[in-house]
Amino acid sequence: MGDGQHGAGTEVHVEEHADGELLVERRPGVVTATFNRPHRMNAMSPPIYGALDALCTSLREDGTVRVLVLRGAGGRAFSAGNEISTFVGMTTGEEGVAYEAGARRVMRGLAELPQVTIAAIDGVCVGGGLAVATFCDLRVATPQSRFGYPIARTLGNVLAAPMLDRCAAVFGESLTREMLLASRLVDAPRAYAVGALAGVCESDELDPYVDRLVGGIVRAAPLTIALTKQQLLRRSDALEASAGDDLLLARAYGSADFREGVRAFVAGEKPRFTEA
Repeated sequence: MGDGQHGAGTEVHVEEHADGELLVERRPGVVTATFNRPHRMNAMSPPIYGALDALCTSLREDGTVRVLVLRGAGGRAFSAGNEISTFVGMTTGEEGVAYEAGARRVMRGLAELPQVTIAAIDGVCVGGGLAVATFCDLRVATPQSRFGYPIARTLGNVLAAPMLDRCAAVFGESLTREMLLASRLVDAPRAYAVGALAGVCESDELDPYVDRLVGGIVRAAPLTIALTKQQLLRRSDALEASAGDDLLLARAYGSADFREGVRAFVAGEKPRFTEA
C-alpha cells in the first residue's frame, strides 16, 4: 500500500507467514495481506490458505483494525488459482470433498470478518484467487485484470456450490455462466459494468485509489459497518455444505478426467478429456 490517506510518517509493521508466502503489513486501523508467490502467479497453496485462515481468526476480535486489504505480489496476478501440485496424487472423490471443505472454511472466515475487506487486483484473478476476491466486500482492479473459472478446459473439476453462488452474486449469472461454460475470462471494464468492481484504475493509481477508499471506511461508524456486514452475510449465507453438492464434488474429483487435467497441467500439455 502507498502512504495515501495514512500519511508518510505512519509506522508500518511487516510480518512473514507461511514461509514468506503471505506478507502481512500492519498500519493503524489497516492490515494488508499480500499473496507472495509471484514466480507461481501467486497460486493459492495450502500454507497460504492456512495463514489466511489464521489471520482472519486473529482479526475477528481485533477492534483496532477497520480494514483488511488483500493483494498479490509482482504486478501480474492477484492469484492465478489454486496450486495444482496440491492435487497430484489425489485419487478419490472424498479427497476433493475434504479439500473443498477446507476452502469453504477459509472463505467463511473471510466473509464473517467485522472489518471491511478489499481485494486490490492487478492482473490475473482466476480459480481460487477469484473465490477469495468474490468473498471480499469490495474489489478494485487495473484495466488489464482478468477474471474467470476456466476449469472446464484445465482441471476438469467443478466449483463447490458456495463459490459458484458467490460468483453469481458478484458478477451476475450471465457472466458466471460465460466464465464456467465457455471458459472465458472477463476483463475489468466488463466486470465494472456489472458492478463486480468498485473501481478500475491504472496500476500506478491502484495504491492511491485503495487508500482513498480505506480513508473513507476508517472514518465511518464501526458499529454500523459491523452490523451491516452481519445483515449482508445473513442475506447471502450459503457457505454450508450440502449432501447433494458433496456428491457432485466427489464425482468430479474422483474422475479420470480430473486426474488427466492435473497430469496435463503439471506437464504443460493440453488435457484430453473423455468422460461425459
